[in-house]
Amino acid sequence: MNLLKRSVTSVGWNVGANSIKLAAFFVRTTLLLRWIPEPAIFGTYAAASAWIGVTIILSSFGMQGAFLHRAPETEDEDEAAAVHFTLKLVFTLVWAVLFIGGALLFTDGALRFAMLFLAVTQGLGQLAQTPRLILIRRVVHRRLSILELVNAFLNVGLSLFLAYRGHKLTALLYPAAATTISTLLFLYVWRPVWRPRLSWSRSVVRYFLDFGRKNVVAAGLLRALNDVDDLFTNAALGEVALGFYSRAYRYATYPRQILAMPINMVAGGTYAELKGDRLRLSKAFFRVNSFLVRSGFLLAGALALIAPEFIRLGPGSAWLPMLDAFRLMLVFAMLDPIKLTLGHLFVAVGQPQRVVWIRAIQLIVLLVGLFLLGPRLGIVGVALAVDIMLFVGIGLLLWQARPFVDFSGLKMFLAPVAALIIALLGGWALVLAPGMPDSDWVTAVAKLVVFSLLYSVILVIFERQSIKETLESIIQNARF
Repeated sequence: MNLLKRSVTSVGWNVGANSIKLAAFFVRTTLLLRWIPEPAIFGTYAAASAWIGVTIILSSFGMQGAFLHRAPETEDEDEAAAVHFTLKLVFTLVWAVLFIGGALLFTDGALRFAMLFLAVTQGLGQLAQTPRLILIRRVVHRRLSILELVNAFLNVGLSLFLAYRGHKLTALLYPAAATTISTLLFLYVWRPVWRPRLSWSRSVVRYFLDFGRKNVVAAGLLRALNDVDDLFTNAALGEVALGFYSRAYRYATYPRQILAMPINMVAGGTYAELKGDRLRLSKAFFRVNSFLVRSGFLLAGALALIAPEFIRLGPGSAWLPMLDAFRLMLVFAMLDPIKLTLGHLFVAVGQPQRVVWIRAIQLIVLLVGLFLLGPRLGIVGVALAVDIMLFVGIGLLLWQARPFVDFSGLKMFLAPVAALIIALLGGWALVLAPGMPDSDWVTAVAKLVVFSLLYSVILVIFERQSIKETLESIIQNARF
């Protein structure tokens, strides 16, 4: 298949798998919040996960981008994979020793247990990165999509079983071990993608480390941007506040998993293959980000509109303190996928260092926002700081992308912003209409119908021809 067919097919598999996975995880999260109505438990788990997220980037040292980037040193895929696996094993062992030592020295109680458990499971899971990268490099995602489904059902089934039996923190932790084992078996044992072996080539090692050196700071800053809000909330506001904030974030990011995450999984390999053709790369870049904007605004806007009904009908009224933070985090979830695909672009063209200073500025903005807004506004202030950080970053990243791709920011954002504003106003006006029944189910459905219709109509008015051409291209090149 040509690149377009492989990209469309891979996105199709990822969308299908992620849609099923999303439904399963949504049910899981909702039932867990009902069966474990203790925000502090979720706060402990979120704090341990954040520490893992901030530090585990050292186990990769930015080398995944080097493997995906097309260069003479990686033309021999099998040899490059063996060298990558060797380096990955060394860096992961070093990270695990340092992390476990830090957890034993500086933590205790439930947080220590959670950090140690996740360190072991996540460390083993890192060893599956090489075969994953091989499939991503080939822009062949069917196997990865099936694996995601298997892991989703394992995770959901085990966590719900444990929670139903009265276990609390372990219901959040133990599924990580099951999915790690499943991943290793699926990629290395059953029809193995690649047979692991150790290898050492001085030129290839030098290439991986040199590329990684440029990429690791950017990757580390990205993880810090994703996790420092959790660490701040835990330290400044406590585990209960982090429990509310982390669940608001979890629900807010579900919509982007339907389309945005599957597309971003494919975008890196697609950009890398087109890096030498500016015209085709520009078209791919614009189509990917335009679609992410339009779909993200639709899903996040609809969920923001029905947020009060959603919380009361889902996790329950006990979780209403997260309402405002939840709505603000939807703004983040709406735009964050664009930040990710911009990062893929810079890796694909061999310029990962370009995002370093932008993410450093974002981190400074975030930290200032957290310390100014967090203590005054609680988790709402934390969510506001995250949104401000994201707006600054996307603006700078789009500016830095112009040497490599041609695009119109006005064309990318004008129509969906107009559609979002009009659709939100229409949905809110509906609630104020006389005679509206006092039923969460009725108001939620009515809001969704009005919002979806208005948003779709406005987009069609602005972009009828563009929508038609995109749909024809997808249908023509889809192969499942």
